Amino acid sequence: MLPYGRQSISEEDIEAVTAILRGDWLTTGPTVTAFENAISELTGGHRAVSCTSGTAALHMAYAGLGVGPGDEVVTTPMTFVATASCAAILGAKIVFADVEDDTALIDPAAVEAAVTDRTKVIAAVDYAGHAADYDALQPIADRIGAKTLDDAAHSVGGTYRGRPVGDLADVTTLSFFPTKNLTTGEGGAVVAKDPAIGQKVHEYHFIGLVRDPERFEITGEGPWHQEVHEYGLNYRLTDVACALGLSQLKRLAEFKKRRTEITARYNEALKGVDGLRTPAQREDVDPAWHLYPVRVLGGRRREVFDGLRAAGIGVQVNYIPVYWHPVFANQGYQRGMCPNAEQFYREEISLPMFPDLTDADVDRVIETLTKLVS
Repeated sequence: MLPYGRQSISEEDIEAVTAILRGDWLTTGPTVTAFENAISELTGGHRAVSCTSGTAALHMAYAGLGVGPGDEVVTTPMTFVATASCAAILGAKIVFADVEDDTALIDPAAVEAAVTDRTKVIAAVDYAGHAADYDALQPIADRIGAKTLDDAAHSVGGTYRGRPVGDLADVTTLSFFPTKNLTTGEGGAVVAKDPAIGQKVHEYHFIGLVRDPERFEITGEGPWHQEVHEYGLNYRLTDVACALGLSQLKRLAEFKKRRTEITARYNEALKGVDGLRTPAQREDVDPAWHLYPVRVLGGRRREVFDGLRAAGIGVQVNYIPVYWHPVFANQGYQRGMCPNAEQFYREEISLPMFPDLTDADVDRVIETLTKLVS
């Protein structure tokens, strides 16, 4: 079976990890700091806090932004459930805004219609690795006193109007799952433009511990003292994982280049095929393609999906609209509320996409797909 996504691990990656295992620090050590500094440099120089997953990053980000009961978070239904559920866990009401027909990115016009004076965060998703339209979203947030969040689980390494992912929204979350653009095994990060938010995010992921003596409310204790002012969780990423991440970062440009080549090869072969629709790209965006989401028209998605799987080609569907999940549907969210997202879901198949995919592999996918739809 040709997988639809997988990690690319080099001997240098393995050596970087084993060096940590032979050393003194397995966690909370200097390699974590080095990785966070490298992520900061990649994403515009803002505070970066590493963590155990992209889901943890979202939970931390919403907590750092002060999301809680009575707040609303406007987001896209065309995403993994965590973009919404991590705000809901904190007590927020989730308001879904429909996506653009061609990109499956959150539609700023739909966001404009959805925001209220209770909106705390507008959370966009860089679906498939293509940045959303943050120059349209940020003024909406600023006008109502809300913050923007970029769920960049798919897009690290990409740019929008010459600015890197991580510098596009008030807060950005990243994922380093094995199929993503770089990996730490499991892992993620939060990037915050506001240092105060970055510090809140850091403390939340560090069990809420405060270690700055100038902020202590309990005085007169010894140098061992630390205290908790607000609840937090242990979402710390280990030095072992960060060593892998640092090593992977050295090849991020290479990974992005290969993903771009694969996308171009798919586009060239599939753009004129009846019954298919290839992904759109805005002129002002340089994506870091994480997915290749082709659309199968005419109600044949399931037939083509099963045919590809039967031919040994691993494909996936990304994603079921979030509010279709029973956890949201049972709260009263109705199908039909975001028709563009629902139509996209009915047609989408994610074709194999990872840096070690060969041209011969890509051509095999193309040949099999075109035979199935013709």
